[in-house]
Amino acid sequence: MAALIRELPGKATASDGHHRSPDAPIKRKGFHRRRSWTLFLLMVPGLAYFLVFQYGALIVNVVAFKDYVPFAGLWGSPWTGFGNFQQLFGDSAFWHAVLNTAWIALLQLVFYFPVPLALALLLHSLTWSTVRRFVQSVVYLPHFISWVIVVAMFQQVLGGTGMLNGYLGDAGLHTVDIIGNPDAFKPLLIAQVIWKDTGWGTIIFLAALSQVDEQLYEASAIDGAGPWGRFWHVTLPAIRPVVVLLLIMRLGDILSVGFEQMLLQRDAVGPQAAEVIDTFVYYRGIVGGDYGLAVAAGLFKGVIGAVLVYAANKIAHRLGEQGVYK
Repeated sequence: MAALIRELPGKATASDGHHRSPDAPIKRKGFHRRRSWTLFLLMVPGLAYFLVFQYGALIVNVVAFKDYVPFAGLWGSPWTGFGNFQQLFGDSAFWHAVLNTAWIALLQLVFYFPVPLALALLLHSLTWSTVRRFVQSVVYLPHFISWVIVVAMFQQVLGGTGMLNGYLGDAGLHTVDIIGNPDAFKPLLIAQVIWKDTGWGTIIFLAALSQVDEQLYEASAIDGAGPWGRFWHVTLPAIRPVVVLLLIMRLGDILSVGFEQMLLQRDAVGPQAAEVIDTFVYYRGIVGGDYGLAVAAGLFKGVIGAVLVYAANKIAHRLGEQGVYK
């Protein structure tokens, strides 16, 4: 009889013996539907941002193939085909900006990219959580300071009338103007980036390090592995996918070497040392009014970044890494 009651329609019971309403699946489905709509509404601002300012802005790239006149509008300006690109590639100032950009990007990749990883390893090795949180807070703070303030701070310390020259002058020594020296400009840029963004760059590395099983370290230590052995055989394999991912993403943005940072210091050292693609676009397009040439330079920069990401992702797949996409 009990078996027949359990099998009758509308008399479904839970396995634990409690009565379960036949409307429960409908209620749960409605709850999940309402929850999905709530999550979708939370996504709308982010989706709108990318659609308008990222994908929608791609339409403006048509200016690279036009003799753009603001009064005529985007579609009323006459077509020039590849004329802007011919003028761009024949401009020695543009290639000088490309060379400067490549040098600065290479220096950042070699000297800045490993620093957040090293700092993350150092913070991860701290056993006192209070000290680790304090150090993290201190090294994160410079990221939230604008480049205007950062450049002003470096000028107050390393400028011609800065703190360093004040001490040197008081000691009767020869003074140096590091801020206004074109030869010292590129190392100064790397030092500024390291000081400002190293702490912020450690966040992803610390998140990856926190997922490493501590038992692996204990087992490797029992097997006789020292600190370097544990890093090489445990830590590095665990965070290698993250390092590869960040490296590929960095290659995609490698020609963006800091517009504000360059613009604020360009007058101090001159365009010969500080002109990059972004400042070239600004001065030729916004200041000079040659919009077609400026957009062509920006499109050239975007194409190079896309090619680098595609090539780096292919190389990562050949080496057995996941990369950014399949």
